[in-house]
Amino acid sequence: MKRAATTVWLFDLDDTLHDASSATMPQLRESFGQYIQQHLQLSREESDALRSRYWQRYGATLLGLVRHHGVQAAHFLHHTHLLPGLEQRVRGHRHDLAALARLSRRPGRRYILTNAPAAYAARVLDVLGIAHLFDGLVSIEDMHMFGQLRPKPDARMLRRLVARLRVAPSQCVLVEDTLVHQKAAHGLGMKTVWMQRWLPGTHRRHAGRPRYVTQRVRSLARLREWAGSVMAE
Repeated sequence: MKRAATTVWLFDLDDTLHDASSATMPQLRESFGQYIQQHLQLSREESDALRSRYWQRYGATLLGLVRHHGVQAAHFLHHTHLLPGLEQRVRGHRHDLAALARLSRRPGRRYILTNAPAAYAARVLDVLGIAHLFDGLVSIEDMHMFGQLRPKPDARMLRRLVARLRVAPSQCVLVEDTLVHQKAAHGLGMKTVWMQRWLPGTHRRHAGRPRYVTQRVRSLARLREWAGSVMAE
C-alpha cells in the first residue's frame, strides 16, 4: 500500500473532461485558419491545406508554424484561444465530475496534462468547477525542452515530466481520448485509460482495444472501480 500513495493520474482536458468537440473545436479550427491566413498571407483553401498537413505531420498545427514560418508560439496560442463566449458553451457530465471528486479523496496525485494553453485550461476548469480537485496543471507552455516546443505525444517531454514528479512511469496513469498520446505513454511504461464519452461514434467503434490501452471507459465513474486494483499493484 505504500506505493499507492504515489500514484499519479494525468488527465487530458479536451474531450476527456468536457465536450470540446461541441464547445471549442469548431471555433478553434476557425481561429487557427484566420490566424494562418492573416500572418502567412494565404487564402482560406491554402490555410486549410497547410493546417491539415502540419497536423498530420507533427500532431499539432502549431509545431509546423513554429518550425517552418517563425511563428511565436505564445502569440499564436493567445490569439487563437480568445474564444469569445466559451464559458457559455463548456459542458461536462455530472457523473464524470462526481467521479473526479471521489477519486480526489483517494491516495495519490492528480494533474491536468493538456496541449492547450494555461489561460484556456483555467477558463474551462473554472466553468466545470473542478480546478480544486487537481494538484497542478501542465499546459503546453510547460512543454519546452532545449528551446523547442514538445507537446504530447513527445516521449521526451513525458519522460521529463515523470522525472519532475519524482515517480516511476509505472506509477502514472494517463487518461486520454487520443490514442497516439496513449501509445507514447505506454511506451514509457505508464498505464493508459482511453476515455470515450465525448468521442464521435466512429472513433468509439475502434476495433477492439489497442495493446497500448490498459483500460477503455465511457465514463470516469469507471475509474473509481478500476483505481483500487491499479493502486494495489
